Amino acid sequence: MEHPPRMATLGPQLALDACSGAQQRARYFNSANAFNVKLPAVPAQGFHAEAVRALGPDTPTGFIACDQSLAMGMDTPATTPLMLARYARIAPGDCLHADFVASGSIWYVISGAGRASGAETVEWRAGDVMLFGGGGALTLTAGLTGAVLWVVTDEPLLAFGGLLPARGTACVHYPADEIARQIRIIEQATPDEDTSGRALIFSHETLEASRNLLSVLTLSLNTLPPGEAQPAHRHSSAAITLVVQGKDCHSEVGGKQGPWQPWTTLVTPPRAPHSHHNGGTRRAEFLIVQDGGLHYQARTMGFEFL
Repeated sequence: MEHPPRMATLGPQLALDACSGAQQRARYFNSANAFNVKLPAVPAQGFHAEAVRALGPDTPTGFIACDQSLAMGMDTPATTPLMLARYARIAPGDCLHADFVASGSIWYVISGAGRASGAETVEWRAGDVMLFGGGGALTLTAGLTGAVLWVVTDEPLLAFGGLLPARGTACVHYPADEIARQIRIIEQATPDEDTSGRALIFSHETLEASRNLLSVLTLSLNTLPPGEAQPAHRHSSAAITLVVQGKDCHSEVGGKQGPWQPWTTLVTPPRAPHSHHNGGTRRAEFLIVQDGGLHYQARTMGFEFL
């Protein structure tokens, strides 16, 4: 007697007597084989060689992507499933053009000074943070010493959904001096017991209520005093971290220790247990972009200390 097939082994089913193209395009699954999709894990990667290349004096103008799309089985460049980080190198006096298919772009100036021209013009220098809305081209011009910037977008998210960016988000500029002043305000305040360290969160007048920088992405400048460690924790959002300042520091992600190196980009996979440790004599600073806005809206952030 022939046994009936197991539900989980049934492949995609097609209509038996499709009489139109619309019916031919239909596919049918079942409750045993529709929810067993296995995707490659997000690697806890460190992009140090890319940072060294971007900061090299002979590196030409262009972008250097922190791309691990191959390891994640993705068709478009991506650092995490929903975010892409790049280093932007601009030779002295040269220009770099950007026109991302993203809801916006977050920039941090690692070195140099220059001007960004789009819907508005911004004069920037080392330590500045800038936000530019999607749906428009941007030209960055470096000064006589050249420049290196770090930029993160949600291009992989839009590519996944087949979406185009909407115009409307005005540019926002956070000068280095004002960032330093805001950090001092935080240092002089007393945190609650359940506060996750001392971090400056970037937002703007449009998204003030949600505390986000973009509807999907969040940005924070985290600090860690000498000899201290941020307690182990995890959350559903993936995190992309830029090491801004920190000697004798390291992170532990998923039980593995990774030493910090100057201007390296670090990836913390979603739900991975992680902590940060400062064994040096100076305050550590690290810039973190997360797809946290998406999880806050979906009520799935799931932050917890371990």
